[in-house]
Amino acid sequence: MQSVGKNMTRGNPLKLILALSLPLMVANAFQQLYTVADTAIVGSVLGLGALAALGAVDWFNWMMLSIVQGLAQGFSVRMARQFGADDRSGLRRTIGNACTLSLLCAVLLTACAQLLTPVVLRVLETPEEIVGMSLAYIRIIFWGLPVVMAFNLFSAILRSVGDGRTPLLAMIVACVINISLDLLFVASFDMGVEGAAIATVIAQGCSALFCLRTLLRTGLLKVDREDLRPEAKLCLDLMALGAPVAVQNMVISLGGMIVQRVVNSFDVVFVAGYTATNKLYGVLEIAATSFGYAMTVYVSQNLGVCAYRRIRKGVGAGTAIGVVTSLVIGAAMLLFGRAILSGFITSQDPAEARQALAYAMQFLRLMSVCLPVLYVLHIIRSSLQGMGDTLFPMFSGLAELAMRVGAALILPAFLGYEAVFVGEVLAWVGADVILLARYWTRMRRFPAADRAPETLAEEI
Repeated sequence: MQSVGKNMTRGNPLKLILALSLPLMVANAFQQLYTVADTAIVGSVLGLGALAALGAVDWFNWMMLSIVQGLAQGFSVRMARQFGADDRSGLRRTIGNACTLSLLCAVLLTACAQLLTPVVLRVLETPEEIVGMSLAYIRIIFWGLPVVMAFNLFSAILRSVGDGRTPLLAMIVACVINISLDLLFVASFDMGVEGAAIATVIAQGCSALFCLRTLLRTGLLKVDREDLRPEAKLCLDLMALGAPVAVQNMVISLGGMIVQRVVNSFDVVFVAGYTATNKLYGVLEIAATSFGYAMTVYVSQNLGVCAYRRIRKGVGAGTAIGVVTSLVIGAAMLLFGRAILSGFITSQDPAEARQALAYAMQFLRLMSVCLPVLYVLHIIRSSLQGMGDTLFPMFSGLAELAMRVGAALILPAFLGYEAVFVGEVLAWVGADVILLARYWTRMRRFPAADRAPETLAEEI
């Protein structure tokens, strides 16, 4: 099984991190491309009301998706460590139990999402003129949660062994299918926001099948019935890794939903402008999430062989390249952000479109300037998760919640609508303080020299 993917316990750390993160970066770019395409097609064909309808459920949608992603990412930490240590039988059992747990979680999350959707829309005080479209869109998206769980689990397995190429190809396939079906369902068949949701679910299903094909061909998913049977201790270990990451993401999303409620209290033009920039949020952090996944795999694999010096060197290299990348992306958004946003902010009233664009650009400028703070957050948080420390990253999510919600509820009295924008950056800063302090403390516990793998349990 060592011939599959990439072993990151040998070779130059920076080159290894870049080799894994670049395909993930391109994959995330394609994922954001079809998210932006959704927005552009819906906004240009159906107007500002439909664009606001998608934005009104953005954070709730992201919360459910991020829970799925958090579980899969947590499960992959154990897989990467076993791959690095060349523990083939252990890796098979972990993959089998992760598949069983993922199926159960997907069913539970789908049921909860469908039950909670109308309640959440009421709590968020979604404007009456768009609540019907928001409900129709998000219900279809949530029926696809099992598909999303399958894709994230399959991708996590592949990434844990250093294979970033297959998730990239899967995302390219999904992007092409999603945009094509958007044009067909929304622009040609006049299926409204429901058409955009159906296109997204179908595209996600195709990407999951693409990853499954590679897993079956390489033998990574070649598990027997015994491997699929839940082992109490193994399942608890997996949930101990995955649940804090999922909770961390959920907490961050809850903060976003509270902010969304504040946003919804403004007029539809502001909601549309905020939504437009929020859709570019993913573009801003494309490289950050990619570096983050690479750092989790790198640290986990090297921890499997107790290569502590390589961990320190890799985290330093990852942080440096992350900051440089954030400066480049921030500069690009400052130069070209207006042109991008103009592509999907349209209205029959030119004055409304100009005002929505002004709101969107104000938010985009602030995030672009402060982007290095977000990149450090992703890299350090993911490195800690790669060490198996998922508790303090969860605490950093609580810090994000406190800063984001505090700013949204308190600062509008002083700053008006700008408090929503400032709160986002304050959330990044609050998380960074906790994560950096924990990282320095954690690394002091590791010896300066590498140790034999059998001493790992004693050291951590």
